[in-house]
Amino acid sequence: MSTAERVLAYGGGWLDRAGALRAEPGRLAALLAEATTVVLPLWRDHCLVTDAAGPVRLRADTAGPVLTAAADQTVFLGLDDGTAVFAVDLSGRPRAEALDLTGADSAVDVRALVGRLSPAEAATQAYARGLLHWHRQQRWCGSCGATTDSRDGGHVRVCSGAECGRLLFPRIEPAIIVLVVAPGGPGVPERCLLARHAGAAEDAYSTLAGFVEVGESLEDAVRREMAEEAGIVVADLRYQGSQAWPFPAGLMVGFRATAASDEVRVDGVELLDARWFTRAELRERLAAGRPLGRVDSIDHQLLGAWLAAA
Repeated sequence: MSTAERVLAYGGGWLDRAGALRAEPGRLAALLAEATTVVLPLWRDHCLVTDAAGPVRLRADTAGPVLTAAADQTVFLGLDDGTAVFAVDLSGRPRAEALDLTGADSAVDVRALVGRLSPAEAATQAYARGLLHWHRQQRWCGSCGATTDSRDGGHVRVCSGAECGRLLFPRIEPAIIVLVVAPGGPGVPERCLLARHAGAAEDAYSTLAGFVEVGESLEDAVRREMAEEAGIVVADLRYQGSQAWPFPAGLMVGFRATAASDEVRVDGVELLDARWFTRAELRERLAAGRPLGRVDSIDHQLLGAWLAAA
């Protein structure tokens, strides 16, 4: 199975986002009163969880009125096999109050829960996190400075300025992440390039990545980032897969590329060091307990697919 065919963490599309319902405020209000509807509470980008059951899932007919009254924002996420799912943001409340309102024991980042959640649960929690984070950052219009109001189930904000009325949509920040390989030859095994980023631990190496700039294609961004950060020219770019990364608003687009030479010159700012690793060396690092990137990230999948290829 290729990287593109794997379901990466925070993705999979299990939830029917039911876009048509977003424009029906009366229907959404009715769903918020139904006994089967689920409400997911979050607090300052964290899932509210119980020690025994993980993320709190509350019934809308009993907990919904209290939570929506206490929440800064309520959003409609979609339908889970016909069951409506909403999320509420309790960030404006003290942590203790948020826990008490929801019966939670603690507030935990979804990235720390990935091993405990099903892929569908992780994707839904990350979706809620990203959407609610956007609402907190988009309370004022960037054009006229007026306040903005939520609309369409929380998927649009509208400027309240009488002469503006600008529509604001959730922002996505695309980034590329690249596994660069140097082809082998007689007596020389194929190698991949990993780098130590600024702020990383002394022996922490990972794939290279960077944000896409205005006016760039994804392929242009790969070539520019590899040249800027590592001083290498790459070719034979191959798309490997993409991953939702709402921390806070990323979309990671994975590539594999071939380096024109094995000479590396790191920029000394974003990258402190970069070196080539053979498959044997990476397997030794794994055996020694050094992970290949975050287990929930596409870089882990890029490296895993490369290791499995030979």
